[in-house]
Amino acid sequence: MTDYGQPLRFGFFPSPRADRADDLLRLVGTAEDAGLDLVSVQDHPYQRRFLDTWTLLSVIGARTTSIRLSPNVANLPLRPPVMLAKAAASLDILTGGRAELGLGAGAFWDGVVAAGGPRRSPGEAVDALAEAITVMRAFWSGGTVDLDGEFYPVHGLHAGPAPAHDIPIWLGALGPRMLRLTGEVADAWVPSLQFVPPDQIAEKSMVIDDAARAAGRDPAEITRIYNIAGAFGSGDGLLAGTPAQWAEQLTDLTVTLGMSTYVLATDDPDDLARFANEVAPAVRELVAAERQG
Repeated sequence: MTDYGQPLRFGFFPSPRADRADDLLRLVGTAEDAGLDLVSVQDHPYQRRFLDTWTLLSVIGARTTSIRLSPNVANLPLRPPVMLAKAAASLDILTGGRAELGLGAGAFWDGVVAAGGPRRSPGEAVDALAEAITVMRAFWSGGTVDLDGEFYPVHGLHAGPAPAHDIPIWLGALGPRMLRLTGEVADAWVPSLQFVPPDQIAEKSMVIDDAARAAGRDPAEITRIYNIAGAFGSGDGLLAGTPAQWAEQLTDLTVTLGMSTYVLATDDPDDLARFANEVAPAVRELVAAERQG
């Protein structure tokens, strides 16, 4: 694998806990003031301790002016694609084009079913996601939408409003079918360090790249977003040392494996400040030097 030459971005992934909403909003302010590029929020409607993701993103959007916003990733089985497309377009308009859309095929099926959603097999979940992407992009294009589908048939829908910009669709993909779908139709791949460690990135990226080329796409068009977690300290492991060590490790992930957007899972204001003020600028400098060399 090599560097795709994509622009670097840095963001964070706070816990959407209802009992810490004020802390979360203060963190968002810290992130924007420090120049982070995005805030991304998990979406588990069946989790009783969590705020609703779209309501939270709307409040964040109203309190900020530059930071980009995305679910990471939206729970498709509990969010019909027409309503999801309308919600994303509305957020995009209201925030001046700052919305991005992470999508997942579904997980935690007992929770989904408990909340009134369907239980889908792995194959059905991927097929439903592919249909949903077609529906959402047709919605954003406007006009009257007529689409046959096994999961999401839409007939005679008057679509709108259109978003303020072309909303990028991220896919949280792990298995081969989801990776191929990412290469065929998605704007970004968003794995998590917890589930896709660095030694698995190259193999999974190759599946995405092969599918992209087969679909007539340039693999470099697909942004590589990495959800990361770590602890600043004196360790030698991945994301276990000093900010300078973090910067060297993230630089290596960029220039050798092609990752380009790093989203740090944290609720700690000190760790967020170190990431934004020390790690991100250092990675930008190191990557720029590697790319020029």
